Amino acid sequence: MTYLPRLTFSPRTRGLSRWRLLVAGLLLLIGVFAACATSIDAEEAVHVLTYDGIVDPVMEGYVDRGIDEAEDTNARAVVFRLDTHGGLVSSMEKIVKRINRSRVPVIVYVQPAGAQAASAGTFITMAGHVAAMAPTSVIGAASPVGSGGEDIEGTLGEKITNDLAALIRGIAEDRGRNVQWAEKAVTEAIAANACEATGECEVGEGREPPCRTGDDGVRRCIVDFQARTLESVLEQSEGRTVNVGPEGRPVTLQLLDAPGGIVYNDRTLIERFLSLIADPNIVFLLLSLGAAALFIELLNPGLIFPGVFGVIALILAFFALGALPVNWAGVALIFLAFALFIAEVFVSGFGVLGIGGAVSLVFGGLLLTSSSNPEFQVSVWLIYPMAAALALFFVLVMGALVGSRRGSAYMGPSGLVGREAVARTAIDPEGTVLFEGTGWKARAEGEPVSEGERVVITRVDHLTVVVRKADEAPDSWPDSGAT
Repeated sequence: MTYLPRLTFSPRTRGLSRWRLLVAGLLLLIGVFAACATSIDAEEAVHVLTYDGIVDPVMEGYVDRGIDEAEDTNARAVVFRLDTHGGLVSSMEKIVKRINRSRVPVIVYVQPAGAQAASAGTFITMAGHVAAMAPTSVIGAASPVGSGGEDIEGTLGEKITNDLAALIRGIAEDRGRNVQWAEKAVTEAIAANACEATGECEVGEGREPPCRTGDDGVRRCIVDFQARTLESVLEQSEGRTVNVGPEGRPVTLQLLDAPGGIVYNDRTLIERFLSLIADPNIVFLLLSLGAAALFIELLNPGLIFPGVFGVIALILAFFALGALPVNWAGVALIFLAFALFIAEVFVSGFGVLGIGGAVSLVFGGLLLTSSSNPEFQVSVWLIYPMAAALALFFVLVMGALVGSRRGSAYMGPSGLVGREAVARTAIDPEGTVLFEGTGWKARAEGEPVSEGERVVITRVDHLTVVVRKADEAPDSWPDSGAT
Protein backbone atom coordinates (compact mmCIF):
# COMPACT_ATOMS: atom_id res chain seq x y z
CA MET A 1 0.00 0.00 0.00
CA THR A 2 1.32 3.43 -0.92
CA TYR A 3 0.88 6.21 1.61
CA LEU A 4 0.54 9.76 0.39
CA PRO A 5 2.06 12.49 2.54
CA ARG A 6 -0.44 14.44 4.58
CA LEU A 7 -0.23 18.20 4.24
CA THR A 8 -0.66 20.20 7.42
CA PHE A 9 -0.65 23.90 8.12
CA SER A 10 0.61 25.72 11.16
CA PRO A 11 -1.71 28.25 12.84
CA ARG A 12 0.42 31.05 11.42
CA THR A 13 0.12 29.63 7.90
CA ARG A 14 -3.63 29.28 8.32
CA GLY A 15 -3.88 32.91 9.41
CA LEU A 16 -1.84 34.05 6.43
CA SER A 17 -4.05 31.98 4.13
CA ARG A 18 -7.16 33.67 5.48
CA TRP A 19 -5.67 37.12 4.90
CA ARG A 20 -4.58 36.14 1.41
CA LEU A 21 -8.13 35.01 0.67
CA LEU A 22 -9.43 38.35 2.00
CA VAL A 23 -7.05 40.33 -0.22
CA ALA A 24 -7.91 38.14 -3.21
CA GLY A 25 -11.62 38.70 -2.55
CA LEU A 26 -11.16 42.48 -2.43
CA LEU A 27 -9.14 42.44 -5.65
CA LEU A 28 -11.86 40.32 -7.27
CA LEU A 29 -14.48 42.83 -6.12
CA ILE A 30 -12.49 45.70 -7.61
CA GLY A 31 -12.17 43.71 -10.84
CA VAL A 32 -15.93 43.17 -10.98
CA PHE A 33 -16.52 46.90 -10.48
CA ALA A 34 -14.04 47.71 -13.25
CA ALA A 35 -15.63 45.16 -15.57
CA CYS A 36 -19.01 46.80 -15.04
CA ALA A 37 -17.69 50.20 -16.10
CA THR A 38 -19.58 51.82 -18.95
CA SER A 39 -17.67 52.02 -22.22
CA ILE A 40 -19.00 54.13 -25.11
CA ASP A 41 -17.71 53.30 -28.58
CA ALA A 42 -20.34 54.90 -30.84
CA GLU A 43 -18.94 57.88 -32.75
CA GLU A 44 -20.88 61.14 -33.15
CA ALA A 45 -23.70 60.12 -30.85
CA VAL A 46 -25.79 62.05 -28.35
CA HIS A 47 -24.67 61.03 -24.86
CA VAL A 48 -27.26 61.03 -22.08
CA LEU A 49 -26.14 61.29 -18.43
CA THR A 50 -28.60 60.94 -15.55
CA TYR A 51 -28.08 61.95 -11.92
CA ASP A 52 -30.54 62.44 -9.10
CA GLY A 53 -28.97 63.25 -5.77
CA ILE A 54 -26.76 65.66 -3.91
CA VAL A 55 -24.17 67.74 -5.73
CA ASP A 56 -21.04 66.12 -4.35
CA PRO A 57 -17.70 64.68 -5.52
CA VAL A 58 -19.53 61.59 -6.80
CA MET A 59 -21.59 63.71 -9.21
CA GLU A 60 -18.47 65.68 -10.03
CA GLY A 61 -16.59 62.52 -11.03
CA TYR A 62 -19.55 61.18 -13.00
CA VAL A 63 -19.95 64.38 -15.03
CA ASP A 64 -16.22 64.57 -15.65
CA ARG A 65 -16.12 60.97 -16.90
CA GLY A 66 -19.25 61.44 -19.02
CA ILE A 67 -17.91 64.53 -20.78
CA ASP A 68 -14.50 62.89 -21.25
CA GLU A 69 -16.08 59.91 -23.04
CA ALA A 70 -18.22 62.25 -25.15
CA GLU A 71 -15.12 64.17 -26.22
CA ASP A 72 -13.21 60.97 -26.98
CA THR A 73 -15.96 59.75 -29.32
CA ASN A 74 -16.67 63.15 -30.96
CA ALA A 75 -20.20 63.21 -29.59
CA ARG A 76 -22.70 65.66 -31.05
CA ALA A 77 -23.77 66.71 -27.53
CA VAL A 78 -24.16 65.62 -23.92
CA VAL A 79 -27.63 65.76 -22.35
CA PHE A 80 -27.32 65.89 -18.57
CA ARG A 81 -30.63 64.95 -16.94
CA LEU A 82 -30.51 66.53 -13.48
CA ASP A 83 -32.60 66.36 -10.31
CA THR A 84 -30.98 67.82 -7.19
CA HIS A 85 -31.88 69.97 -4.21
CA GLY A 86 -28.31 71.24 -3.84
CA GLY A 87 -25.01 70.24 -2.34
CA LEU A 88 -21.41 71.31 -2.07
CA VAL A 89 -20.26 74.63 -3.50
CA SER A 90 -16.82 73.15 -4.23
CA SER A 91 -18.27 70.31 -6.34
CA MET A 92 -20.68 72.69 -8.09
CA GLU A 93 -17.80 74.98 -9.06
CA LYS A 94 -15.80 72.08 -10.51
CA ILE A 95 -18.80 70.83 -12.51
CA VAL A 96 -19.39 74.33 -13.91
CA LYS A 97 -15.71 74.59 -14.88
CA ARG A 98 -15.87 71.19 -16.59
CA ILE A 99 -18.92 72.24 -18.61
CA ASN A 100 -17.19 75.50 -19.58
CA ARG A 101 -14.12 73.75 -20.95
CA SER A 102 -16.05 70.92 -22.63
CA ARG A 103 -15.30 70.50 -26.33
CA VAL A 104 -18.84 69.21 -26.94
CA PRO A 105 -22.10 71.09 -26.22
CA VAL A 106 -23.71 70.25 -22.87
CA ILE A 107 -27.51 70.41 -22.55
CA VAL A 108 -28.72 70.46 -18.93
CA TYR A 109 -32.26 69.09 -18.65
CA VAL A 110 -34.07 69.36 -15.29
CA GLN A 111 -36.09 66.16 -15.40
CA PRO A 112 -38.48 64.40 -14.64
CA ALA A 113 -41.59 66.50 -14.09
CA GLY A 114 -41.48 67.89 -10.58
CA ALA A 115 -37.68 67.65 -10.37
CA GLN A 116 -35.48 70.33 -8.81
CA ALA A 117 -32.41 72.25 -9.84
CA ALA A 118 -32.20 74.03 -6.50
CA SER A 119 -29.26 75.72 -4.83
CA ALA A 120 -26.07 74.34 -6.44
CA GLY A 121 -28.23 72.80 -9.19
CA THR A 122 -29.22 76.32 -10.31
CA PHE A 123 -25.61 77.13 -11.20
CA ILE A 124 -25.16 73.85 -13.09
CA THR A 125 -28.38 74.30 -15.07
CA MET A 126 -27.58 77.85 -16.08
CA ALA A 127 -24.04 76.81 -17.05
CA GLY A 128 -25.38 74.44 -19.74
CA HIS A 129 -24.94 75.57 -23.33
CA VAL A 130 -28.65 74.79 -23.59
CA ALA A 131 -30.91 74.66 -20.52
CA ALA A 132 -34.30 72.94 -20.47
CA MET A 133 -36.85 72.04 -17.80
CA ALA A 134 -39.61 69.46 -17.59
CA PRO A 135 -43.11 70.76 -16.67
CA THR A 136 -43.60 71.55 -12.95
CA SER A 137 -39.86 71.31 -12.27
CA VAL A 138 -38.26 74.07 -10.17
CA ILE A 139 -35.07 76.11 -10.30
CA GLY A 140 -33.60 78.65 -7.87
CA ALA A 141 -33.32 79.16 -4.09
CA ALA A 142 -29.53 79.28 -4.37
CA SER A 143 -28.68 81.22 -1.20
CA PRO A 144 -25.83 79.75 0.90
CA VAL A 145 -26.70 78.39 4.34
CA GLY A 146 -24.80 77.36 7.46
CA SER A 147 -24.04 73.90 8.80
CA GLY A 148 -27.42 73.65 10.51
CA GLY A 149 -29.40 75.11 7.63
CA GLU A 150 -29.36 78.56 9.25
CA ASP A 151 -28.48 81.87 7.60
CA ILE A 152 -24.82 82.84 7.65
CA GLU A 153 -24.63 86.15 9.48
CA GLY A 154 -22.10 88.97 9.44
CA THR A 155 -19.15 89.59 7.18
CA LEU A 156 -18.66 85.90 6.41
CA GLY A 157 -22.22 85.59 5.15
CA GLU A 158 -21.86 88.68 2.98
CA LYS A 159 -18.56 87.43 1.61
CA ILE A 160 -19.93 84.03 0.60
CA THR A 161 -23.17 85.47 -0.83
CA ASN A 162 -21.38 88.14 -2.88
CA ASP A 163 -18.90 85.61 -4.20
CA LEU A 164 -21.66 83.23 -5.37
CA ALA A 165 -23.72 86.13 -6.77
CA ALA A 166 -20.74 87.22 -8.86
CA LEU A 167 -20.25 83.65 -10.09
CA ILE A 168 -23.86 83.20 -11.21
CA ARG A 169 -23.91 86.64 -12.84
CA GLY A 170 -20.90 85.62 -14.90
CA ILE A 171 -22.54 82.34 -15.88
CA ALA A 172 -25.79 84.05 -16.89
CA GLU A 173 -24.01 86.73 -18.91
CA ASP A 174 -21.87 84.18 -20.73
CA ARG A 175 -24.88 82.03 -21.65
CA GLY A 176 -27.17 84.97 -22.49
CA ARG A 177 -29.63 84.36 -19.63
CA ASN A 178 -31.49 86.60 -17.17
CA VAL A 179 -28.69 88.08 -15.05
CA GLN A 180 -30.95 89.96 -12.62
CA TRP A 181 -33.04 86.90 -11.76
CA ALA A 182 -29.93 84.73 -11.39
CA GLU A 183 -28.39 87.17 -8.91
CA LYS A 184 -31.58 87.37 -6.85
CA ALA A 185 -31.73 83.56 -6.74
CA VAL A 186 -28.56 83.82 -4.64
CA THR A 187 -29.15 87.05 -2.71
CA GLU A 188 -32.89 86.67 -2.07
CA ALA A 189 -33.39 82.88 -2.53
CA ILE A 190 -36.09 83.33 -5.18
CA ALA A 191 -37.23 80.35 -7.27
CA ALA A 192 -39.29 79.71 -10.40
CA ASN A 193 -41.12 76.80 -11.95
CA ALA A 194 -40.58 75.65 -15.52
CA CYS A 195 -43.45 77.74 -16.89
CA GLU A 196 -42.11 80.91 -15.28
CA ALA A 197 -38.47 80.13 -16.11
CA THR A 198 -39.21 80.03 -19.84
CA GLY A 199 -41.50 83.09 -19.82
CA GLU A 200 -44.47 81.04 -21.00
CA CYS A 201 -46.60 82.21 -18.10
CA GLU A 202 -46.76 85.44 -16.12
CA VAL A 203 -45.39 85.71 -12.62
CA GLY A 204 -47.32 87.21 -9.73
CA GLU A 205 -47.21 90.85 -8.77
CA GLY A 206 -43.99 91.88 -7.05
CA ARG A 207 -42.03 88.86 -8.22
CA GLU A 208 -38.91 89.02 -10.35
CA PRO A 209 -39.74 88.62 -14.10
CA PRO A 210 -38.04 85.49 -15.45
CA CYS A 211 -37.32 87.05 -18.85
CA ARG A 212 -35.82 90.42 -19.80
CA THR A 213 -35.17 92.04 -23.16
CA GLY A 214 -31.63 93.39 -23.40
CA ASP A 215 -30.39 96.50 -25.13
CA ASP A 216 -29.70 94.39 -28.19
CA GLY A 217 -33.38 93.40 -28.37
CA VAL A 218 -32.68 89.76 -27.42
CA ARG A 219 -35.08 88.21 -24.90
CA ARG A 220 -33.17 86.52 -22.09
CA CYS A 221 -34.93 83.99 -19.86
CA ILE A 222 -33.73 81.72 -17.04
CA VAL A 223 -33.72 78.64 -19.29
CA ASP A 224 -34.34 78.13 -22.98
CA PHE A 225 -37.48 75.99 -23.15
CA GLN A 226 -39.79 73.41 -21.56
CA ALA A 227 -39.69 69.78 -22.70
CA ARG A 228 -41.69 66.79 -21.58
CA THR A 229 -39.42 64.17 -23.13
CA LEU A 230 -35.81 63.71 -24.20
CA GLU A 231 -36.94 63.62 -27.82
CA SER A 232 -38.53 67.04 -27.34
CA VAL A 233 -35.24 68.36 -25.93
CA LEU A 234 -33.37 67.20 -29.02
CA GLU A 235 -35.99 68.63 -31.37
CA GLN A 236 -36.02 72.05 -29.71
CA SER A 237 -32.21 72.14 -29.50
CA GLU A 238 -31.78 71.26 -33.19
CA GLY A 239 -30.20 74.08 -35.19
CA ARG A 240 -29.22 76.25 -32.20
CA THR A 241 -25.71 77.71 -32.31
CA VAL A 242 -23.75 77.69 -29.03
CA ASN A 243 -20.22 78.71 -28.08
CA VAL A 244 -18.20 75.72 -26.88
CA GLY A 245 -14.92 75.42 -25.01
CA PRO A 246 -12.62 78.05 -23.51
CA GLU A 247 -12.11 79.65 -26.91
CA GLY A 248 -15.89 80.03 -27.47
CA ARG A 249 -15.95 78.02 -30.72
CA PRO A 250 -19.41 78.30 -32.36
CA VAL A 251 -21.14 74.95 -32.88
CA THR A 252 -24.51 74.42 -34.54
CA LEU A 253 -26.38 71.55 -32.90
CA GLN A 254 -27.29 68.70 -35.26
CA LEU A 255 -28.78 66.10 -32.97
CA LEU A 256 -31.68 64.49 -34.83
CA ASP A 257 -29.45 62.91 -37.48
CA ALA A 258 -26.57 61.93 -35.17
CA PRO A 259 -24.82 58.90 -36.82
CA GLY A 260 -24.30 57.21 -33.44
CA GLY A 261 -27.88 57.79 -32.32
CA ILE A 262 -28.62 58.20 -28.59
CA VAL A 263 -26.43 56.38 -26.06
CA TYR A 264 -27.11 56.28 -22.33
CA ASN A 265 -23.95 56.66 -20.28
CA ASP A 266 -25.37 55.73 -16.88
CA ARG A 267 -23.42 55.56 -13.64
CA THR A 268 -21.22 52.52 -13.24
CA LEU A 269 -21.70 49.99 -10.46
CA ILE A 270 -18.81 51.47 -8.52
CA GLU A 271 -20.23 54.99 -8.89
CA ARG A 272 -23.62 53.83 -7.61
CA PHE A 273 -21.98 52.02 -4.71
CA LEU A 274 -19.94 55.12 -3.88
CA SER A 275 -23.11 57.22 -3.95
CA LEU A 276 -24.66 54.79 -1.48
CA ILE A 277 -21.85 54.81 1.08
CA ALA A 278 -20.61 58.39 0.56
CA ASP A 279 -22.80 59.56 3.40
CA PRO A 280 -21.14 61.08 6.49
CA ASN A 281 -23.33 59.01 8.82
CA ILE A 282 -22.42 55.76 7.07
CA VAL A 283 -18.74 56.72 6.99
CA PHE A 284 -18.82 57.47 10.73
CA LEU A 285 -20.42 54.08 11.38
CA LEU A 286 -17.88 52.28 9.20
CA LEU A 287 -14.95 54.02 10.89
CA SER A 288 -16.29 53.44 14.40
CA LEU A 289 -17.40 49.82 13.98
CA GLY A 290 -14.39 48.94 11.84
CA ALA A 291 -11.92 50.31 14.37
CA ALA A 292 -13.82 48.63 17.23
CA ALA A 293 -13.77 45.25 15.45
CA LEU A 294 -10.08 45.56 14.67
CA PHE A 295 -9.21 46.33 18.28
CA ILE A 296 -11.37 43.41 19.48
CA GLU A 297 -9.36 41.15 17.17
CA LEU A 298 -6.12 42.53 18.63
CA LEU A 299 -7.37 41.85 22.15
CA ASN A 300 -8.54 38.33 21.21
CA PRO A 301 -6.21 37.04 18.47
CA GLY A 302 -7.65 34.26 16.38
CA LEU A 303 -11.32 35.24 16.40
CA ILE A 304 -10.90 36.06 12.67
CA PHE A 305 -14.41 37.45 12.04
CA PRO A 306 -13.92 40.78 13.90
CA GLY A 307 -10.60 41.30 12.15
CA VAL A 308 -11.98 40.56 8.69
CA PHE A 309 -15.06 42.74 9.31
CA GLY A 310 -12.88 45.54 10.68
CA VAL A 311 -10.55 45.56 7.68
CA ILE A 312 -13.42 45.54 5.18
CA ALA A 313 -15.29 48.30 7.06
CA LEU A 314 -12.19 50.52 7.23
CA ILE A 315 -11.40 49.98 3.54
CA LEU A 316 -14.95 50.98 2.62
CA ALA A 317 -14.76 53.97 4.97
CA PHE A 318 -11.56 55.29 3.40
CA PHE A 319 -13.01 54.57 -0.04
CA ALA A 320 -16.01 56.75 0.81
CA LEU A 321 -13.85 59.43 2.43
CA GLY A 322 -12.35 60.03 -1.01
CA ALA A 323 -15.77 61.32 -2.14
CA LEU A 324 -16.40 63.61 0.86
CA PRO A 325 -14.95 66.92 2.05
CA VAL A 326 -13.00 65.32 4.90
CA ASN A 327 -11.42 66.93 7.93
CA TRP A 328 -8.65 64.45 8.72
CA ALA A 329 -8.40 65.76 12.26
CA GLY A 330 -11.82 64.17 12.80
CA VAL A 331 -10.55 60.81 11.52
CA ALA A 332 -7.52 61.06 13.82
CA LEU A 333 -9.75 61.80 16.82
CA ILE A 334 -11.89 58.73 16.07
CA PHE A 335 -8.84 56.45 16.12
CA LEU A 336 -7.50 58.23 19.23
CA ALA A 337 -10.82 57.40 20.91
CA PHE A 338 -10.25 53.66 20.42
CA ALA A 339 -6.66 53.92 21.59
CA LEU A 340 -7.99 55.44 24.82
CA PHE A 341 -10.64 52.71 25.10
CA ILE A 342 -7.92 50.05 24.83
CA ALA A 343 -5.78 51.88 27.38
CA GLU A 344 -8.75 51.91 29.76
CA VAL A 345 -9.02 48.13 29.42
CA PHE A 346 -5.38 47.50 30.35
CA VAL A 347 -4.69 50.45 32.64
CA SER A 348 -6.66 51.08 35.77
CA GLY A 349 -7.71 54.62 34.95
CA PHE A 350 -10.92 54.57 37.00
CA GLY A 351 -12.90 55.35 33.83
CA VAL A 352 -11.01 58.55 32.99
CA LEU A 353 -9.46 57.10 29.82
CA GLY A 354 -12.83 55.66 28.77
CA ILE A 355 -14.51 59.04 29.23
CA GLY A 356 -11.68 60.66 27.28
CA GLY A 357 -12.24 58.14 24.49
CA ALA A 358 -15.96 58.94 24.36
CA VAL A 359 -15.23 62.67 24.22
CA SER A 360 -12.65 62.12 21.48
CA LEU A 361 -15.16 60.05 19.48
CA VAL A 362 -17.80 62.78 19.81
CA PHE A 363 -15.42 65.49 18.60
CA GLY A 364 -14.18 63.22 15.83
CA GLY A 365 -17.73 62.73 14.57
CA LEU A 366 -18.49 66.44 14.73
CA LEU A 367 -15.28 67.34 12.88
CA LEU A 368 -15.34 64.45 10.39
CA THR A 369 -16.36 66.61 7.43
CA SER A 370 -15.08 70.08 6.64
CA SER A 371 -18.27 71.16 4.87
CA SER A 372 -20.70 73.76 6.20
CA ASN A 373 -23.52 72.07 4.28
CA PRO A 374 -25.92 70.22 6.62
CA GLU A 375 -26.20 67.41 4.06
CA PHE A 376 -22.57 66.55 4.76
CA GLN A 377 -22.58 66.60 8.56
CA VAL A 378 -22.77 63.56 10.84
CA SER A 379 -26.00 63.53 12.85
CA VAL A 380 -25.52 64.26 16.55
CA TRP A 381 -28.27 61.69 17.20
CA LEU A 382 -25.85 59.09 15.87
CA ILE A 383 -22.64 60.43 17.43
CA TYR A 384 -23.69 60.59 21.10
CA PRO A 385 -25.32 57.12 21.39
CA MET A 386 -22.42 55.53 19.46
CA ALA A 387 -19.83 57.14 21.73
CA ALA A 388 -21.68 56.08 24.88
CA ALA A 389 -22.28 52.51 23.67
CA LEU A 390 -18.68 51.92 22.58
CA ALA A 391 -17.27 53.44 25.78
CA LEU A 392 -19.45 51.15 27.92
CA PHE A 393 -18.59 48.14 25.76
CA PHE A 394 -14.85 48.57 26.05
CA VAL A 395 -14.80 49.63 29.70
CA LEU A 396 -17.23 46.98 31.01
CA VAL A 397 -17.37 44.05 28.58
CA MET A 398 -13.83 44.03 27.20
CA GLY A 399 -12.42 45.00 30.59
CA ALA A 400 -14.16 42.05 32.25
CA LEU A 401 -13.04 39.68 29.46
CA VAL A 402 -9.40 40.73 29.70
CA GLY A 403 -9.60 40.50 33.49
CA SER A 404 -10.90 36.94 33.33
CA ARG A 405 -8.13 35.99 30.92
CA ARG A 406 -5.57 37.43 33.29
CA GLY A 407 -7.05 35.32 36.08
CA SER A 408 -6.75 32.20 33.94
CA ALA A 409 -3.17 33.08 33.02
CA TYR A 410 -2.08 33.30 36.66
CA MET A 411 -3.64 30.09 37.90
CA GLY A 412 -0.41 28.22 37.02
CA PRO A 413 0.43 25.24 34.83
CA SER A 414 -0.97 22.74 37.31
CA GLY A 415 -4.35 24.43 37.03
CA LEU A 416 -4.44 23.59 33.31
CA VAL A 417 -3.65 19.90 33.60
CA GLY A 418 -6.74 17.76 33.24
CA ARG A 419 -8.85 20.58 31.81
CA GLU A 420 -10.73 20.16 28.55
CA ALA A 421 -10.23 22.35 25.48
CA VAL A 422 -11.35 22.33 21.85
CA ALA A 423 -9.00 21.94 18.90
CA ARG A 424 -9.22 25.09 16.86
CA THR A 425 -7.04 23.58 14.14
CA ALA A 426 -5.88 20.08 13.30
CA ILE A 427 -3.06 19.09 15.70
CA ASP A 428 -0.63 16.84 13.85
CA PRO A 429 1.60 17.14 15.75
CA GLU A 430 1.15 20.87 16.45
CA GLY A 431 -1.75 23.25 16.21
CA THR A 432 -3.89 25.45 18.45
CA VAL A 433 -6.62 24.82 20.99
CA LEU A 434 -9.21 27.10 22.49
CA PHE A 435 -9.33 27.07 26.30
CA GLU A 436 -11.80 29.38 28.08
CA GLY A 437 -11.85 31.83 25.20
CA THR A 438 -8.05 31.94 24.83
CA GLY A 439 -6.01 30.41 22.05
CA TRP A 440 -3.05 28.21 23.08
CA LYS A 441 -0.31 26.62 21.04
CA ALA A 442 -0.74 22.85 21.39
CA ARG A 443 1.12 19.61 20.64
CA ALA A 444 -0.64 16.28 20.27
CA GLU A 445 0.38 13.38 22.47
CA GLY A 446 -0.68 10.18 20.84
CA GLU A 447 -3.10 10.16 17.92
CA PRO A 448 -3.44 13.31 15.74
CA VAL A 449 -6.39 15.49 16.66
CA SER A 450 -8.87 16.79 14.09
CA GLU A 451 -10.21 20.33 14.09
CA GLY A 452 -13.19 20.72 16.43
CA GLU A 453 -12.43 17.65 18.58
CA ARG A 454 -12.42 17.90 22.35
CA VAL A 455 -9.04 17.32 23.97
CA VAL A 456 -7.62 17.12 27.48
CA ILE A 457 -4.48 18.97 28.57
CA THR A 458 -1.96 16.42 29.96
CA ARG A 459 0.90 18.80 30.76
CA VAL A 460 2.33 22.22 29.99
CA ASP A 461 5.66 22.60 28.21
CA HIS A 462 6.68 26.25 28.60
CA LEU A 463 3.95 28.08 26.58
CA THR A 464 2.75 24.97 24.75
CA VAL A 465 0.05 22.68 26.11
CA VAL A 466 0.38 18.97 25.43
CA VAL A 467 -2.98 17.39 24.69
CA ARG A 468 -4.58 14.11 23.75
CA LYS A 469 -8.08 13.21 22.63
CA ALA A 470 -10.63 13.35 25.44
CA ASP A 471 -11.59 9.69 25.02
CA GLU A 472 -7.93 8.63 25.40
CA ALA A 473 -7.25 10.63 28.57
CA PRO A 474 -6.56 8.77 31.87
CA ASP A 475 -8.88 9.09 34.84
CA SER A 476 -6.31 10.85 37.06
CA TRP A 477 -3.40 13.24 36.55
CA PRO A 478 -0.17 14.00 38.34
CA ASP A 479 -0.13 17.08 40.54
CA SER A 480 2.07 19.09 38.17
CA GLY A 481 2.70 18.63 34.50
CA ALA A 482 4.83 21.71 34.00
CA THR A 483 8.29 21.46 32.49
